[in-house]
Amino acid sequence: MAISAFDLFKVGIGPSSSHTVGPMNAARRFALTLDDSGALERCQRVTAELYGSLAATGAGHGSPKAVILGLEGETPEGVVVEDIASRVDSAREGGRMRLLGRHEISFSYRDDLIMHRGESLPWHANGMRFTAFDAAGEVLQARVYYSVGGGFVVDEAAAEGGDVIVDDPTEQAWPFTTADELLRQCKISGLSISALMLQNEKAWRSEQEIRDGLLALWRVMDACIERGCRAEGILPGGLKVRRRAAQLHRQLKAGAGGLGDDSLNTMDWVTVYALAVNEENAVGGRIVTAPTNGAAGIIPAVLKYYLTHCKGASEDDVTRYLLTAAAIGILYKINASISGAEVGCQGEVGSASSMAAGALADALGGTPAQVENAAEIAMEHNLGLTCDPIGGLVQVPCIERNAMGAIKAISAARMALRGSGEHYVSLDQVIKTMKDTGRDMQDKYKETARGGLAINVLEVPVNFVDC
Repeated sequence: MAISAFDLFKVGIGPSSSHTVGPMNAARRFALTLDDSGALERCQRVTAELYGSLAATGAGHGSPKAVILGLEGETPEGVVVEDIASRVDSAREGGRMRLLGRHEISFSYRDDLIMHRGESLPWHANGMRFTAFDAAGEVLQARVYYSVGGGFVVDEAAAEGGDVIVDDPTEQAWPFTTADELLRQCKISGLSISALMLQNEKAWRSEQEIRDGLLALWRVMDACIERGCRAEGILPGGLKVRRRAAQLHRQLKAGAGGLGDDSLNTMDWVTVYALAVNEENAVGGRIVTAPTNGAAGIIPAVLKYYLTHCKGASEDDVTRYLLTAAAIGILYKINASISGAEVGCQGEVGSASSMAAGALADALGGTPAQVENAAEIAMEHNLGLTCDPIGGLVQVPCIERNAMGAIKAISAARMALRGSGEHYVSLDQVIKTMKDTGRDMQDKYKETARGGLAINVLEVPVNFVDC
């Protein structure tokens, strides 16, 4: 099974990779199947039924808007963010939408977008069913899809076959599916993890295309940080959470608000970077899924820290950092999960923190063994992290959790670099433990907003704003 760095890192929109990006991709795929089968022009109505976690927290995670946009042919990376609200309002109030942007059908926001709260489809918590009808009300086509985290979508046939993602048979120079295999390939080849990943990526793209693509991803990440450090106001959704990154950014620039130890101000900058990204994600802004939207702030925050606060950093380090992070992310994607609805927040913030820790260790000159150690340390201390978004919104505790995940990644990398790379618990063992822990975790702690902080803090219903 071959996975590219560009599968894990994708330009998209907030607030959720599994609840926004995935449903948009699934809805567009369904519309394309109608077109491919010749049924698009005969279609007069489409229903979208959301189940499990998608139904429980879909309103706060933007699933309805994603379905509308996807049916209209939009992609997460291509949709104009500034136009989303008006387009969703137009479909919602006008009672019409245009499949793939060209075939107009009737649409009822109340009757055609159905949330089956408390009911799940058999294979995954993030299930959805799309059904197309003709003018007589006869079914033209029906499909079931699952959003399995990070924007990845599989159809019912793949799910029943147990395939988390479609198997890509592309032959790579140095294939690996476990951390042990990755370290062994590094030893045989004499390559660092980032250099080995670069060779594997050449199975799909030229070296220049890889570097250009990764730098383009970083520019989106960095622009997201910059926007988040300027924007102020209240986040949508009803919790009335105030954006904090801009104020903290001003304080740090002015040298104000000192807490007694200026040597720790660097960690405050890391906090700003992570908060900025995830506040942008919360408003549905343009972000990079890394490897999910809910954990999108960690990898860019740690990279920004490295480029800004570490001596000798250069643009070449961006590609090395992201390639190493992707190598670690592949291990989680293949052997466990990056879906909060499947394994809790340990699969999102935990995976991202682990990826960032290993990537930073590599950027700072660590050996493959030290990189693996850094990744293991970061995840080991995120084990059991639940997904309990208050009000079903990707805001509390999600935004602050990214800041903590970034700081934990830096600490893990520094700890690993102070050692030889030898350690007691392997990355493979901690990934398996994360998967087992997620399997044993009660569903109320897995993105359903029915446990943890989601019920112990919120005392009044949230007036969801889902667009």
